[in-house]
Amino acid sequence: MNREELAEFLRSRRARVTPREVGLPESGRRRTPGLRRQEVAQLAGMSIDYYIRLEQGRGPHPSRQVLNALSRALMLSADERAHLFHLAGQALEPERLRGDVPRSILHLIAFLEEVPAYVLDAKYDILAWNPMAAALMGGLDSRPRDDLNVIRWVFRSPDLAEHLSDEEKGRFARAAVADLRWAAGRYPGDAGIQALVAEMLALSPEFAALWAEHEVKVRREQRKQIAHPAVGVIEAICQVLPVPDREDLRLVLYTTEPGSPSHQALRRLREVTLSS
Repeated sequence: MNREELAEFLRSRRARVTPREVGLPESGRRRTPGLRRQEVAQLAGMSIDYYIRLEQGRGPHPSRQVLNALSRALMLSADERAHLFHLAGQALEPERLRGDVPRSILHLIAFLEEVPAYVLDAKYDILAWNPMAAALMGGLDSRPRDDLNVIRWVFRSPDLAEHLSDEEKGRFARAAVADLRWAAGRYPGDAGIQALVAEMLALSPEFAALWAEHEVKVRREQRKQIAHPAVGVIEAICQVLPVPDREDLRLVLYTTEPGSPSHQALRRLREVTLSS
């Protein structure tokens, strides 16, 4: 159980919920936004002293019943609820990333001849990819294996300020940090995740600011616009699909509207790839 992280997470989520959202009157002046501690305790059906101790990082090991009650009181999403359970030491899943990719998934991305596809782990390391992904993203085949982490690419970029000011790219950066926060709670014993977080906190104030917000959400679908030097702009939907029986892996696919200019651009990219 990570008492300090659990306390910070509870405080951050309490500050986000308004009395009106949970059916409580907004009476009296409030020094801070969100619910009061006694209101959370009331909604969760526990003593105010017990809840205060949880928020101060000195509480007992909460039961699953208590965690479910807090999830309802704080209106947590499914991803946030899972994160709360992990922080409280209630997760039964393995605590470290495995690093291997099932052969069936490797075969699948190889068969997707017109669709850029790659496999990403919970730390945002790219573990495997097909030729179309290499052609779309550029440089995957030439990069060393220890330089295939997407979060490092984003927050070490010399164009980071411009990146974050762009609505689409800034949304991706925020979503990636929220996703990594989920992974850190899901795999508390994984040294690779811990090292990546420590590295980014030390090197990137922008990452540190987003990390301090305690947003938790597994990344799924997002629209992207890619300016490729060989075929021009491609408007794609980035589909992030969980790999069956492997919660540490996601299959990432770049799809386009059939018959659209972006679809035609992907086909031209495939022709360029095959001819090179």
